[in-house]
Amino acid sequence: MVLYIIGLGLHDEKDVTVRGLELIKSSSKVFLEAYTSILSIGKERLEAFYGRDDIVVADRDFVECHAEEIYLPAKESDVAFLVVGDPVCATTHSDIIIRAREAGAVVEVVHNASAMGAVGCCGLQLYNFGQTVSIPYFDENWRPTSFYPKIKYNRRGGLHTLCLLDIKVKEPDFEAMKRGKIVYLPPRFMTVNEASDQLIEAEEARAGGAYIPNKTLCVGLARLGQPDQCIIAGTLEELKEKEPDF
Repeated sequence: MVLYIIGLGLHDEKDVTVRGLELIKSSSKVFLEAYTSILSIGKERLEAFYGRDDIVVADRDFVECHAEEIYLPAKESDVAFLVVGDPVCATTHSDIIIRAREAGAVVEVVHNASAMGAVGCCGLQLYNFGQTVSIPYFDENWRPTSFYPKIKYNRRGGLHTLCLLDIKVKEPDFEAMKRGKIVYLPPRFMTVNEASDQLIEAEEARAGGAYIPNKTLCVGLARLGQPDQCIIAGTLEELKEKEPDF
C-alpha cells in the first residue's frame, strides 16, 4: 500500500527505470501527470510498453483540484503516479508528496533523468548554476517579469540561470466559457525564440542591467534527451531570430 511517484525520463517509454517499470506493472492504479511536462509519445505507447490499458491521464485540473483521488487510494493498494523527468523537480509533485503523507499514505519516489541535470550536456557546469526560473507566456493583459530579479541575482554572483519555458496544455478558452461552453485551446509549447523575445522585453521594462540582449551569451536547448535534441549559443537578439525548432 504505497504511492509510488515514478520519473519517466525525458524521451519515450523506454526511459523508465527497471524498478519503475516493475512497480507500474504491479500497481492497482496508474496515473500519468500531463500538466508540468510531456513526453514525445502518447499514452497509448506507454500502455503498450507497460502491458496495461488503464492509465488515467491527470491534467492540470485533476492534479490541482482532485489530487486526493491519486493519493488516497494508496492507503488501500499500490498506486503509481507517473511524472515526466524526475518527480522532485516540480513544486506540484512535492505538494502531492506532502499531502499524501499528511493523509497517512506511504510515499516512495523513483528518480529519473530531468532537464535540471541534462542541461549540463551543453557544456556549462552544473555547479555554476544559480536559481532556476520559469518563463511564462505573456499575453495582452499579463506580462509578468518576476523571473528577472533572480536572473539578475545569479548574474551578479557569476552564476548561470536555467530558464524553464512555459507549456500550455488543456488551457480553457475563457471566451467560450462566457458563452456557457467548455472549450480548450490548442496546446502551445514556448520556443527558444519566443522566450528570447520575452527576456528582451523584460530587460527593457526593468532596465536593471541583468543582461545585455545584444551582447550577453546565452544557450538555447530544445528536446533534451531526445535523438533530435538541439543546442545553440548566441545572444538573445540572435536567438530571437532562430527558427522555432532550430
